[in-house]
Amino acid sequence: MPVGLLLESESGTPQSVLAAVGRLSNLGSSVVVQDTGLYYDRYLREVIDVLETDTHFREKLQTADVEDIKSGKLSSELDLVSHHIRTRLDELKRQEVSRLRMLIKAKMDAEQGENVQIDHLNLLKQIEHLDPKNSHTFEARDLELLIRAATKDLENYDQAHHEEFKRYEMLKEHERREYLKTLDEEKRQMEEARFSQMKQKHREHPKVNVPGSRDQLKEVWEETDGLDPNEFNPKTFFRLHDTNNDGVLDEQELEALFTKELEKVYDPKNEEDDMMEMEEERLRMREHVMSEVDTNKDRLVSLGEFLKSTEKKEFLEPEEWETLDETQIYTEEELRQYEHELTEQEAQLNQKVEQLKREHEDLQRRQNELDAQKKEYQQALLQMEQKKSQQKVEAPPEGPGGKLKFQPPEAPADVRAPVNEPAQVQPEVETLEHAPHQGDQTESLSHDPNRGEKQPDAARLSQ
Repeated sequence: MPVGLLLESESGTPQSVLAAVGRLSNLGSSVVVQDTGLYYDRYLREVIDVLETDTHFREKLQTADVEDIKSGKLSSELDLVSHHIRTRLDELKRQEVSRLRMLIKAKMDAEQGENVQIDHLNLLKQIEHLDPKNSHTFEARDLELLIRAATKDLENYDQAHHEEFKRYEMLKEHERREYLKTLDEEKRQMEEARFSQMKQKHREHPKVNVPGSRDQLKEVWEETDGLDPNEFNPKTFFRLHDTNNDGVLDEQELEALFTKELEKVYDPKNEEDDMMEMEEERLRMREHVMSEVDTNKDRLVSLGEFLKSTEKKEFLEPEEWETLDETQIYTEEELRQYEHELTEQEAQLNQKVEQLKREHEDLQRRQNELDAQKKEYQQALLQMEQKKSQQKVEAPPEGPGGKLKFQPPEAPADVRAPVNEPAQVQPEVETLEHAPHQGDQTESLSHDPNRGEKQPDAARLSQ
């Protein structure tokens, strides 16, 4: 995998190759493998953890040769692991393939926009730590590729870190020079003088011992371990600083030995001391010790290698150590090239900004149009509601002859309201003859022809 795809770990340094792939003496122990700095670090860790639970594979790894591990030859033993281990490895691979596809899609969307057709298989072929042709099962080929990729990527990690630090230093200088351009002559001279004073103050520090030399180790023995410097013993020193008791000093254990030397030069409280430079100095010290002591180039220091190095002249009579402030990190030509790259990047960013600005204006215009249409629809709806309300209040229209233009439908016969008819008036009785008789009590009237009136009879008058 290209160096550009590597991710920096929190510690700023990778774990050793063998520790990363489950070195023989580490398996089964309580050692916590630190972040390797690789972009597939989690996948690597999980595969190691699963393989570590298989007794057969762990036994084979313990007896394997270093070169067999680094070359991936040990992967042939994967066919002998138990079924549930293979099932778990299959699941891990499917998860990793899914994660890589999501990362690829996110990157393509960011560069080319959304809804872009992506050939995942073709892009996955660029991934070197797994077999992209088989995205469902974890095979021996996958373990071989994983070990090889981790070995190669970790070997390139330090160089990638140096290049990143160089760019960091060039950016600092570029920004400083750009700031000076904004000042008048007097202020520029004052700033230049202040910068020179800070550089000089940073250089004023105690002597830094050569990493891995007798003087440097004896200082750790005395000040960190609290032991008598006259009783310095390399073998005892090695065992004291093999903190995980795995029989080797890995990169983190070595870098811990340089803390005292780094504190002579760098103090986080001082403005003139850059902590990024301190981490670069730590990396340089570790590389120096590895180049002198790690004879088999496995990025680990065994007890035999360590004891043999103490017999060398460089251990007893080392040359002076040059710190970063005494080293040229970049040339003026490299700085000019870097500034040219920054100018091109700035131009590309400005074009992108203008494009986004135009897209924003277009979206804003379309939004305004939608808002105007929405307002028109709301007004039309309001007018319709108002008309409906007016029609309810007005009298219904009349037709010819004063009748309703629209007659309500007649109700069915069975539900019509009953109509009360007027009572018939009986005619008055004109003559008594028409009145009913009531036995002996019947009254009779006599007729007086002279008066033309009806008179009561004598019997009634005598009463």
